[in-house]
Amino acid sequence: MLRPTLLVAALAAAFPAVADADLDALRAELKEMKSSYEARIQSLEKRLQQAEAQPAATPAPADTAPATVAPAPQPETASNHFNPDISLILQGQYANLDDIEHRHITGFFPAGHDHVAERGFSLEHTELVMSASIDPYFSGYMNLALLDAEVSIEEAWFQTTGLGNGLTLRGGRFLSGLGYQNTQHPHAWDFADNNLMYRALFGEAYGNDGLQLKWVAPTELFMEFGAEAGRGANFPGTDRNKNGAGSTVLFGHLGGDVGVSHSWRAGVSYLQTRASDRDSEIDDLNDVAAETLFSGSSKAWIADFVWKWAPEGNATEQNFKFATEYFSRKEDGDLLCVDNTADGGACTDATDRYKATQSGFYAQGVYQFMPRWRTGYRYDRLDSGSVDFGLNNAFLPVTDYAPTRHSLMLDYSPSEFSRFRLQYSQDKSMESVSENQWFVQYIHSLGSHGAHSF
Repeated sequence: MLRPTLLVAALAAAFPAVADADLDALRAELKEMKSSYEARIQSLEKRLQQAEAQPAATPAPADTAPATVAPAPQPETASNHFNPDISLILQGQYANLDDIEHRHITGFFPAGHDHVAERGFSLEHTELVMSASIDPYFSGYMNLALLDAEVSIEEAWFQTTGLGNGLTLRGGRFLSGLGYQNTQHPHAWDFADNNLMYRALFGEAYGNDGLQLKWVAPTELFMEFGAEAGRGANFPGTDRNKNGAGSTVLFGHLGGDVGVSHSWRAGVSYLQTRASDRDSEIDDLNDVAAETLFSGSSKAWIADFVWKWAPEGNATEQNFKFATEYFSRKEDGDLLCVDNTADGGACTDATDRYKATQSGFYAQGVYQFMPRWRTGYRYDRLDSGSVDFGLNNAFLPVTDYAPTRHSLMLDYSPSEFSRFRLQYSQDKSMESVSENQWFVQYIHSLGSHGAHSF
């Protein structure tokens, strides 16, 4: 606060012409203001001292009932809003292929869902994917494949999230956990088409309606074991309209890291299923299409191995993946070759024992040599093995031909949501046919899409 004398001096210096009477009045007014402020400050200090001197509030008597505390409001039960992650996969291609009427793999019965590429421009399956947490205990997933007027449910399952101890239970329709590539949808393949092994075994992939129980061990080494029981309606089995399980799958995988830059996974899987009048069509010894019906058991073993490299674990710049799978399948039962003599065929409705032991493998390597660019090579080879048609050996061909295929691809990904691919294949899956195939493919992902498996 400015002292009154200093203020008066300042005013006098600023206004030398002011009369002495006016200065005296101003001094008196300032003195009065000072006295007023000092009195107000003293009053405030006295009130503060009185408040500090008061004793603490006396506690309520013991018999006085405590004040009722209102219970905390309980949160409302959250409703299960339909707000899933949704993605749409757009996929199409141009295929330059020879004009072959009945494409097949020599020595193998055609699988029921073998999606043979169309010549020229074509729109492949568009995938609509939805996934979400259902509640604290379950999650759900659905994959719809859309093609013109055809809509098929590829997967639709629930899975537990709270069993603990490394256990998960999945139920519904799902791609089996056997092998390596089986759980991958076409947009996640490293090549434009499927390998010969999966085409011969399942057509595309082995799916099932049923239950899967999987356990991941709490160890430093990755250890995964699973078992499945399902309807068994898909190739190589058939829908038999029965209670209980129509197919059984067992699988186990081990994996881990080697240093910072390398990782691996290896596994063994087993599939057992049965077929009842499984319908297939092959050319008989007269080169006439013959319908066959197989009833019996089908058992397959699959061994898979994957090795990945990324410098210092950073896969964004460079990475390499090697993958290979081998299968051995045995089928035993009865085979009917439907009479086709009216068309000039050789079959005469004969039914006899059918036994077959067949095998095959593929091996592929994919190298990302710079960001967004990858190149890869795949080799396929099947062994038609030992096949015995019984009495039908007189009507159906038995061959020792080994189908093979070489594939080279180059793809470019402008972002993690889009990819363009060029592929060349020399296909010798049909005896006496060597075909040069060219594919140009695009894959686009719209919306939120989960990460792919190892």
